[in-house]
Amino acid sequence: MADRREELTPMLSQYLDLCEQYPDSLVLFQVGDFYETFCEAAELTARLLEITLTKREDSTGRYPMAGIPIDNAESYIETLLDAGYRVAVADQVQEPSETAGIVDRAVTRIVTPGTLTEDAFLDESNTFVAGLADGEGDERGLAVLDVSTGDFYATGGDTRSVRDEIDRFAPEEAVIAPGLDADAFDGETMVSPFRPDAFGLDSARDRVAAYFGDPDTVLATDAEIRACGALLAYAEHTRAGEADRLDYLNRLTRYDPREHLLLDAVALRSLELFERRGVGGQTDATLFDTVDETASALGARELTDRLRRPLLDTDEIAARHDAVGELRGDVRTRERLHEKLRDVYDIERLVSRVSRGRANARDLRSLKSTLDVVPAIRDALAGSESQRLTALHDRLDPCRDVRNEIDTALVAEPPIELTEGGLIAEGYDPDLDSLRATEREGKNWIDELETTEREHTGIDSLKVGYNQVHGYYIEVTNPNLDAVPDDYQRRQTLKNSERFVTPELKERESEIVTAEQRADELEYDLFTDLRSSIAAETERIQSVADALAALDALQSFATVAAERDYCRPELGGDAVEVEGGRHPVVERTQQSFVPNPTTLSRGDIAIITGPNMAGKSTYMRQVALAVVLAQAGGFVPAASARLPVVDRLFTRVGASDDIAGGRSTFMVEMTELATILDAVTERSLVLLDEVGRGTSTADGLALAQAVVEQLHDVVGATTLFATHHHALTETADRLPRARNYHFAADGSGGTVSFSHELKPGAASGSYGIEVARSAGVPDPVVSRAHELLDRETDEQAGESSEETELPDGAVGRLHGVDIAQTTPLEALELLSELKSQLE
Repeated sequence: MADRREELTPMLSQYLDLCEQYPDSLVLFQVGDFYETFCEAAELTARLLEITLTKREDSTGRYPMAGIPIDNAESYIETLLDAGYRVAVADQVQEPSETAGIVDRAVTRIVTPGTLTEDAFLDESNTFVAGLADGEGDERGLAVLDVSTGDFYATGGDTRSVRDEIDRFAPEEAVIAPGLDADAFDGETMVSPFRPDAFGLDSARDRVAAYFGDPDTVLATDAEIRACGALLAYAEHTRAGEADRLDYLNRLTRYDPREHLLLDAVALRSLELFERRGVGGQTDATLFDTVDETASALGARELTDRLRRPLLDTDEIAARHDAVGELRGDVRTRERLHEKLRDVYDIERLVSRVSRGRANARDLRSLKSTLDVVPAIRDALAGSESQRLTALHDRLDPCRDVRNEIDTALVAEPPIELTEGGLIAEGYDPDLDSLRATEREGKNWIDELETTEREHTGIDSLKVGYNQVHGYYIEVTNPNLDAVPDDYQRRQTLKNSERFVTPELKERESEIVTAEQRADELEYDLFTDLRSSIAAETERIQSVADALAALDALQSFATVAAERDYCRPELGGDAVEVEGGRHPVVERTQQSFVPNPTTLSRGDIAIITGPNMAGKSTYMRQVALAVVLAQAGGFVPAASARLPVVDRLFTRVGASDDIAGGRSTFMVEMTELATILDAVTERSLVLLDEVGRGTSTADGLALAQAVVEQLHDVVGATTLFATHHHALTETADRLPRARNYHFAADGSGGTVSFSHELKPGAASGSYGIEVARSAGVPDPVVSRAHELLDRETDEQAGESSEETELPDGAVGRLHGVDIAQTTPLEALELLSELKSQLE
């Protein structure tokens, strides 16, 4: 199309101009009641949306065309987003009656995966768009924004720590500074091109300052300022036809990743905090789903954030625990709060729409309905004892002035449309009341006109009607035309009748139409004034939303604790001491669950053995989930619990590969293990499940033992290490902080049964063949496996009977070695020396 620009009609030229103005988006171009695409874009949309590809023909030629109805556009736009496209919506911004030529069109919004604000595209969770910028050396700045709610976060650090924060927020979309690549984002994040100058430091400073004041008082580094400024610029860019400034953004939360328990993508996935790893089974079997008893969308997002970013500050954690404990013990207050919070609309998004000028009258009524609940919630909290509940009581502003303004201005059940009247309550505006009275009186006169004219003319079949084309009319059938008075003026001829008007009817019609139009226009103006007035209270309303969200999350934790017998954890010690610990998800999905204790001092390593299906992985995860819940501010599924404050939770649990990335299961495992060993500290909790399974037995055992020794001797991190390498249990005999535990099984009678009880010591066997039989492996295969196992066992017994004596001094030489102080070169020299002695 571009190569024939000079030949194009004005409308297609207009379309092409918009496509060139938004080259990274698919332009949907309004033509009447449809959004149309042309040429290559039409062929693409027809294929993606499975709609008919037609042709547009004019004096310049024929062009492919495909369109979608405006009334149902959202579902089609969502399909385009899912296919990886950004969509620029070009609306008609001029009435056809206002011009003799082509109407003006302009892009009024750009719809991208990370900047969604329309209810049709959103669920109750956050939808984040991220901005990433670089600083000196390896320094990075990260900004994360939910445009629909106004949640705005910023942080910084080196590449690895920022990557962990990206994994924590899982943004749908990102913009990145020039020179950076997209490796920090996974394949599910759309990386959108954006103008490089937005990342300039001066430009970014000005933009951040326009929203939040001096950037240096809010943010810590230039990289963070660049990330925030560019992200704000991108958010403004996607608003297109709306006012540039996002007035509802009044809170920028800058945080240090070290203020929260760090859960990277591997930990989030392994522990199934928000998404299930397995295929099939219950779709809601995640930690979030299990502890989500929130009553509102606000509370659900707050609960998600607390689980995503557990705390390290013991005082703040204790304040949350105090509130949860009080609500747990006060059933009446807790249930009353839950009941009232169910009436809370998503006012974060409501006030966002109000501020952006996209809220309708029903949105304002929903806002009022939510604010109407606040006094009852304050009453429920009036007698609270915990500091946190008392503070929330004080933060809950009833906003009486806002509620009264909405209630006075709007009818109880307003229509969705804003330009067709019926919005403003009677008595709110005298001029509007006068216009409505004129309209009402005129219609009453017309209602009586039929009776009056029948009496005046003697025509019993005379009717008074109305249509959009001819307005009001008097209809007389053909047999009665002789009785029509002289002052009747013919307006329309039909097959069996004629339609007339009178001078008085025309005058009344003019009064009614004029009053209707002026009333509709005045109503719209009054509504927009009201909406602007409410938008000015955005910060107050957002503060109320924050308090309601926090309260909902607390009552959710309290409800779960009360109904499922969770205990309040004691935090801050050096040991993990749990009595009767349970896995919060598994106990809800299974008919029965066997609780297990955990006793580990800081730096201890628990080497856990036992057959598959015995419960090793479940046990390790339940310890980790107890830590997450406790530091998020919730209670834990146990009879009692004393827990240390953990700075980072590492997991290497389960097998996975990366076929697209060319990495085997073993390579993925080693990469994750390398990350753990590089970043772990003595305050971390480490979960390792069958390290070394993807290679030979000898290599796997060597790696597993080396990892245990590193964590024990060098790092001192508390570790749960599940393994099938029974030889590894011997390590516990020589490492002072290593402990052997096992899950017992009974393999008698050719079948295996599990007690799921954790016991001290090493397991006596793996029972892998018995588990295979239970899974349905054919008997001949199972029998052959037993034969091969028996043969190997006999051979190993014969080899072990041939004892080899070490030369004099070798044992003493070994006992004298300080492993922690021995370099790799010294170790190799010692090994060579001992080998030569054996020869």
